[in-house]
Amino acid sequence: MPASTAARRAPLATTLALAGALALTGCGELRAPDARPGAAPGGPPSSTAPGASPYVEPGAGDGAPHHGENNAHRRPGAMSPGHARDAEREADRIRPVLRRLWEQRRWDPATVKTALLRLGYEEERVGADGTRLGGTLTVTAMLSRYEDGRYVTPEGARVALRVHDDACVTAFVQPPNVDARANGPYRETGCFAPPVGH
Repeated sequence: MPASTAARRAPLATTLALAGALALTGCGELRAPDARPGAAPGGPPSSTAPGASPYVEPGAGDGAPHHGENNAHRRPGAMSPGHARDAEREADRIRPVLRRLWEQRRWDPATVKTALLRLGYEEERVGADGTRLGGTLTVTAMLSRYEDGRYVTPEGARVALRVHDDACVTAFVQPPNVDARANGPYRETGCFAPPVGH
């Protein structure tokens, strides 16, 4: 082989040898091929496990990557201070009615809706395309859940009251408990909190 060809191949061989000497791990960290998990690159072996993934968001609960991003739809929107006060005032009106129904063990959606309409609210109407047509109150059955190999719908009613575009009251009454809270609307489900995905 001519010397010029060997000279051209020498830098390529050196580069390939260097690349082969270092391995890229799943976390994006360069290590020597014989490095053990938990060992610091170039240093003595470590007795501790590797640290947290650099891809986990701060405050991510169980440490799942992209926890906040994946659950953004479950966070209510912000309310203006004045609208938050209005929503809290409406929650204070609804709470004693729901508490009375709970004490009477009357939590079916029809009974709850009738009691809340007596406070002067109007049932919310929505067009086929999702456009709100008027009214502010929605009362539905509780969400079904998978239990013992089948879907069941628990007793009780969920309540959503739209106080302003950015302010709601979300409430429920069911055998174990009752509650009413002011909150901003949810991006995908309006005043009702979206169901848990998994």
